[in-house]
Amino acid sequence: MRPGLLPPGIRREERQFILDNTEILSPPLVPEIRLHLATESVPLWQKTEEQLGKLGLPPPFWAFAWAGGQALARYVLDHPEIVRRRRVVDLASGSGLVAIAVAMGGADHVTAADIDGFALVAIELNAAANDVVVEITGEDLLSSPPPLCDVILIGDLFYEKSLAERTVAWLEQAEASGVAVLIGDPGRSYLPKDRLARIAEYNVPVTRDLEDAEIKRSAVWRLRR
Repeated sequence: MRPGLLPPGIRREERQFILDNTEILSPPLVPEIRLHLATESVPLWQKTEEQLGKLGLPPPFWAFAWAGGQALARYVLDHPEIVRRRRVVDLASGSGLVAIAVAMGGADHVTAADIDGFALVAIELNAAANDVVVEITGEDLLSSPPPLCDVILIGDLFYEKSLAERTVAWLEQAEASGVAVLIGDPGRSYLPKDRLARIAEYNVPVTRDLEDAEIKRSAVWRLRR
């Protein structure tokens, strides 16, 4: 998908909402990348439901550069050989931060997957802001066997037990078929550390609105074979 083209079914009001409620900023650990990000968390959480007249919308995870995603994006930019000329999937892409880093690293094909409609629009806008090409999908990839690819990347997804269990089972299928799996995570409650090997660590500046500290020690992990 070319930057500037919305996926089918994504409404223009989501796009305008993002433009009206974010600023183009660079995450502290990844200054090479520019994203549409929220400057305050609580007001955006409220506006997501109130301004669009909807209830039960997913939290606006797409509007923040989470610690695990920043760590993983930094690692990819510093080690582009892990994605260069490869087919890469960024699962639960959020803002598209990791997918954009992968595209900058020279991947042959990048898929950014997220089930939140706002995230899909945010990824499209952020890809355009960084002049990279990213394929965007709203499919729930966990509902089917892992796609044909060389690398799967996940930033900051292990915050809920059932989701973590489902994700680990899916990743183990991918790993068994020869796919390399890398995870960026600051040590969320359901990170399966017993299945992982730490390959890098970073001190990631974050906002106290979202985290319990201003600096979040975050690691990049490899799923063990």
